[in-house]
Amino acid sequence: MPQFGLAQPVRRVEDPRLLKGAGRYTDDIAMPGTLFGVVLRSPHAHAKINGIDTAAAKALPGVRAVYTAADFAADGIGGLPCATPLKNRDGSDMPLPPHPVLAEGFVRHVGDPVAFIVAETMQAGRDAAEAVMVDYDVLPSVTDLATALDDGQPQVWPEVPNNRVFDWEIGDKAATDALFASAARVVSLTVVNNRIVVNSMEPRAAIGSYDAAADRWTLHANTQGGWLVKDLMAGAVFKTSPEKFRVITPDVGGGFGMKLFLYAEHVMVCYAARKLNAPVKWISERSEAFLSDTHGRDNVTLGEIALDKDNKFLALRTRNIANMGAYLSNFAPFIPTLAGTGVLASVYGFQQVYANVIGAYTNTVPVDAYRGAGRPESNYLVERLIDAAAAELGVDRVELRRKNMVPPSAMPHSTPVGKTYDSGDFQVVLDAALKHVDWAGFAARRAESARRGKRRGIGLAYYLEATGGAPTERAEIRFADGGFVDVYVGTQSTGQGHETAYVQLTVDQLGVDGEKVRIFQGDTDTIPTGGGTGGARSLYSEGQAILATAATVIEKGKRAASEALEAAPADIVFEQGRFSIVGTDRGIDIVTLALQQRAKADAGQDVTTLDAAEVAQIQAHTFPNGCHIAEVEVDPETGVVSVVRYSVTDDVGKAVNPMIVRGQVHGGVTQGLGQALFERTAYDAGSGQLLSGSLMDYALPRADDLPDIEVELIEVPCGTNPLGVKGAGEAGAVGSPPAVMNALVDALRGDGITQIDMPATPEVVWKALASAKKAA
Repeated sequence: MPQFGLAQPVRRVEDPRLLKGAGRYTDDIAMPGTLFGVVLRSPHAHAKINGIDTAAAKALPGVRAVYTAADFAADGIGGLPCATPLKNRDGSDMPLPPHPVLAEGFVRHVGDPVAFIVAETMQAGRDAAEAVMVDYDVLPSVTDLATALDDGQPQVWPEVPNNRVFDWEIGDKAATDALFASAARVVSLTVVNNRIVVNSMEPRAAIGSYDAAADRWTLHANTQGGWLVKDLMAGAVFKTSPEKFRVITPDVGGGFGMKLFLYAEHVMVCYAARKLNAPVKWISERSEAFLSDTHGRDNVTLGEIALDKDNKFLALRTRNIANMGAYLSNFAPFIPTLAGTGVLASVYGFQQVYANVIGAYTNTVPVDAYRGAGRPESNYLVERLIDAAAAELGVDRVELRRKNMVPPSAMPHSTPVGKTYDSGDFQVVLDAALKHVDWAGFAARRAESARRGKRRGIGLAYYLEATGGAPTERAEIRFADGGFVDVYVGTQSTGQGHETAYVQLTVDQLGVDGEKVRIFQGDTDTIPTGGGTGGARSLYSEGQAILATAATVIEKGKRAASEALEAAPADIVFEQGRFSIVGTDRGIDIVTLALQQRAKADAGQDVTTLDAAEVAQIQAHTFPNGCHIAEVEVDPETGVVSVVRYSVTDDVGKAVNPMIVRGQVHGGVTQGLGQALFERTAYDAGSGQLLSGSLMDYALPRADDLPDIEVELIEVPCGTNPLGVKGAGEAGAVGSPPAVMNALVDALRGDGITQIDMPATPEVVWKALASAKKAA
C-alpha cells in the first residue's frame, strides 16, 4: 500500500470519476414528477411593496402555484435566522430585524426574493414570473459602506438607527491606549477590503421533496454540510424537530464558504413540495447568483500601530466598518468580529491589541464567509500597515518583521486577543522564502524591467491563519461485501480532495488496500452528525475522528481475532492489516476477519464485530502560517499590473498529501490575486443597481493572468492533534492580497504613490499614476 502512504503525493482518487463525467451534482438529480421553481426578484434596491397581483401568472398553462410572503405567513413559516448574534460593547444586544424567506412589505436589495413560482417546466415558470405584477414605491437606498453610518443616509431598517447593526470590541482598550500614549512612533493606515462575488463553478441548487405518510422532507442541495441547514430550517423556519428533515448533498462544484448557509431557496422548495405533493427543483442561473449568493469581504478599516524607540511593536489598534448587506446571513456578525480579530496579532509580539468592529446595513446583497472568513481581512490590514510603518520609519520592511516575530522558544504563545499558538518557527519560514525568490537580487530584476519601460516591485506578506469550525467531528467505519472498507465522514468535500486524504489515513491506520476504501459523505440520515466543511477544519477534525474510529476497530478486532484464533486477547497483535498471535505465524487479515464476524452476527451468534463509529472532541484549532512573496510589473502607459513571479513558503504542519496541499494553495492564491487586481463589485450610488452583475462586467482571473505559483512546504508539526496537521484550505487566499498590493506600492513608490486600494485595476493604477504626475 505504499501508493496510499501518508506524506505521499497520491493522485486524487475522486478525479477519474469526475473527469469522466460520472460526478453527480444536484442538477443531475431527476425525480419523477419534478416541478420547477423560479424566483421573482426585486428590480429595486429599496422599495415599498404596495401589492402583488399573481392572478395572471397563476392562469398561465403549466403553472402550479405562485407563492408570496402572505402564503408563508399563513402557514407559520419563519424567517432565516442569524445564528451568531453579538453583544454591543456597551453590553446591549444587537438588533435582529427579520430576514423573511420572501419579502414582506419592503424589498431591501436588488435581487430580494418577492415571489416563488412553481411550474411544470422551467420556461412556464419564467413566463409566469414575468406575469406577476408588483406595485412598488421606490425609496432612497444606501450602497456605499463608507457613508452608510452617516446621519441623513437612507435607513435600511427603521429600527436600526444610522444603519448600525452592532458596535463590538475585543481587547483591553485602556491598556492599548496607554501603550499608544507612550509610543515613540505611531503609524496609521486605512485600507479597503473590497466586496467579492463568490462565483463558484457550480451555481447553487435545491430540490425539495415531501413524504406525506412519514411527514418528512428530503432536501437535495449543494451545501458544505447538511447538518447546519437541517437544524436551522427545522427549528427556525418550519418550527419542527430536525428529524423531520433529511439533507442529501451530492458532489459539489466549489463552495468557498458561500454554500455553508441556509438560503431562502432551500425553504421555498421544501415548502412548495409539501403544498403540491411533488418534488420541486430550483437551479440558480449565473446572473441570479450575483444577486442571491452571499458576497464576501467588504470592510473599511483604520489600523494604527505603536512602536517603541527600537521599532519594537507595542500595540495594534483597529476600527473596522463591516458591511452586512440588507439582511444578516447565518454567520455574518461572527466573520469580522470573533473570526477576523482572532488573528490581528498575527506572528508578532504585540503587548496589546484592541479592535472595534462596527457592522453596517446597506441595500446590498448580504455578506458572509468567503474563503478565509475574516482572517484575510485582518492579515491584509496588518501586513499593509507594517509596510507603511517601515516606509515611514525608513527601515527595512523585512527586518522590521523579523525583529518583531514571536520566537519558537516562546511557544505556546498567548496573544492579547485570546489565541494560543502551539507551534511555529516564523523566522525560519521567512528566511526560506527570501532565499527561494532571491530577494537580495531583486535590484537587478527591477533594473531590467526599467530598461523595458516597466515599473517593477516586490512585496511580501507573512500571514497567520486560525482554523475554525464545529467542536466535534464523527467518523464511522463499516466493512462491506466485496472486501470494501466504507468510511462515513461528517465533513463535505466541495472539490478539495477529501476522499484521497481520508483514504490515505484509513490505509495508514488499518493497512487495507486503498483501492478498496470508499468514502461516503453528505447524507444526514446515514451520517447522523457532522460539522461540515469550513474554516479549513476538515483534515485536522475529520482526521482525528478517523484515527479514533480506526483505533476502536483495531481494539474490537483484537477481541474478535482472539475468538477466531482461540487465543487470549493479550496475545493478539495488529500489524500491516493483519491480526496474529504473537510469536507465531497464525493470523487473519482485518477484512476477512471483519466479514467473518459479521456473517456470524447475522446468523445470530454473539460475537464481536469490527464496525465502529466515534465522535472526536476537537480540543484546539490550528494556526497555519507562511510567507507570500510577489513580484509585479506595471505598464505606466496603461496601468496594467502583471504578476511575474509568485512564491509561497507555507507551514501547514505535517502534509498528508503535499500535492493536494499545493493545489489548495494554488486555488487560494488565485482567488487572492483576483480580489487584489480584478474583482470589482460596483453598485450604482443612485439606483442601488449592481453594475457588475455578470461575468461580462465582473472580472475573474484567467490562467493567462497568473504566473507559475511556487509552493514550498516547511513542516513545523502542530502539537494539538495527533496528525500534526494544520489547515491548508484557506491559507492561499489569506496571504496573497497583501503580498500583491505591497509589491504594487513598492513598484509605484518612485512615482510618489504610497497607498492604493484593491482592486488595483488598470483604470485605478493609471489614474493614480496620472494624479501623482500632475501633483509632482
